[in-house]
Amino acid sequence: MDTRVRTRRLPDVESVLVAVGFVLLVNVVGGLPGILSDPDSAWFRSLAKPWFYPPTIAFPVVWTTLFTLLGLALWLVWRSDADGRGLALGLFALQMLFNVVWTPAFFTFEALLLAFGIIVVLWVLIAATILAFRRVDRRAAAFLVPYIVWVTFAAVLNFELWRLNT
Repeated sequence: MDTRVRTRRLPDVESVLVAVGFVLLVNVVGGLPGILSDPDSAWFRSLAKPWFYPPTIAFPVVWTTLFTLLGLALWLVWRSDADGRGLALGLFALQMLFNVVWTPAFFTFEALLLAFGIIVVLWVLIAATILAFRRVDRRAAAFLVPYIVWVTFAAVLNFELWRLNT
């Protein structure tokens, strides 16, 4: 009988720093369009909003949380040597591109219907990314679930903003 006590090995400092780097990278990439666009423009303030439009403070809190989860998920997949890693990373990059493009389509170009089309494609890409991440690391896929839930809500919100303002 093995009487040794098994201890959980803590991640080394380098691994933690790399994970933090992934989190910061995803937050910077994801947040940059919001800084370059004007989500508080006179045009946006003038739009009729649906009854379920969240308080303004919800957006930076939710997006920072989601981008942090995305960064951790990306780190888990990046450090894996599992089959399907390349596809998962490629899908992540593609969905992130659509995420970033949505903000200027909506706020800079004021193209609500175009933004809705982008968010629909984004949703499909997130679903594909979750499936690809699941093949590599189930925890990484789980970290993306709140993201697809929020993007589903954001798509409904985007559609309603278009419907109420056309």
